[in-house]
Amino acid sequence: MGLVMDGRVWVFGDHINTDLMCPGAYQWGTWEEIRPHVLEACNPRFPKEVGPGDVIIAGRNFGCGSSREKAPKNLKHLGIRCVVAESFGRLFFRNCIAIGLPILPCGNVASRFETGDRARIDVEQAVVENCTRGLRLTAEPLSREMIDTLREGGIIALLRK
Repeated sequence: MGLVMDGRVWVFGDHINTDLMCPGAYQWGTWEEIRPHVLEACNPRFPKEVGPGDVIIAGRNFGCGSSREKAPKNLKHLGIRCVVAESFGRLFFRNCIAIGLPILPCGNVASRFETGDRARIDVEQAVVENCTRGLRLTAEPLSREMIDTLREGGIIALLRK
């Protein structure tokens, strides 16, 4: 899996919890039942318009709350290629790495993007660029073990290898 990606941006604020990514009323439903409700409380357009290759940019504490393992899986099913946020809920962060969803902490990133901007993200080099505005940010680098896990597509794929 390539760890450099370009995509259309969806911006979310602070404290977006896993319940918003996987609402309780739908968490045991089929993907067709869950899909229309992923982050709909934050942006009703998101589940209708998100597409493969899109990127989430968010504020502080993205993925806080319960440790719903389906939360990052739902984002991955929607086609989200990467999540960049100022900080993450610890369990959400680890769950993303485990399933091979690239994730990158980057201070003050949310104020540098608007929904619809184009981003280029190099996870290995810890660089986040707003191609629309010509901005370049340095993110917090991930450990070599995390990079290797993401490159293989998640922990199960890494273990199989």
